[in-house]
Amino acid sequence: MKNKLYILLLTVSVILGSCGLSKENKDSRKSLDGTWQLTDIDYQNNEGYFKSVLFNDVSAKCFVGSEWFFRSNNSTGYYNILKPGECAPGQRNIRWSIQDDANGNPTKFQFKFIDEKKNDIGGGYGYVFQINSLSPQQMVVSADAAVGSETVTVVYSFTKTASLR
Repeated sequence: MKNKLYILLLTVSVILGSCGLSKENKDSRKSLDGTWQLTDIDYQNNEGYFKSVLFNDVSAKCFVGSEWFFRSNNSTGYYNILKPGECAPGQRNIRWSIQDDANGNPTKFQFKFIDEKKNDIGGGYGYVFQINSLSPQQMVVSADAAVGSETVTVVYSFTKTASLR
């Protein structure tokens, strides 16, 4: 009987241990903890002026200077549009995550919209970005967008303004 209990506990331990995040993922998530400012939005792989609406919300010019907050212990946060007028200022709540590649290296950042009670309000729809670089003070992510028959890479640059304590 003790052997069966031991085998059961060992099996449960292995299963629970395999469901955890990699050390690199935990470190990346913790480095995001705190408040960030979206400092720049750049368009690559195409020439010209772009007028774009980001995240089905407001124009890109409204996002420059916006405040982003990430809390890693529950994967929630928000972005706050600070510019008045047509930018529809205010806070939008999000749930976010970082995905690893097969080697355990963080490669994708994603988020979706949630309400105040942390319920999904987008029907499971969200946004996925490549992580170009991530350090405790800087983050650059990018995503491809279709512009007519062309693909444009939208690059978002963030600078950390405050950490969680």
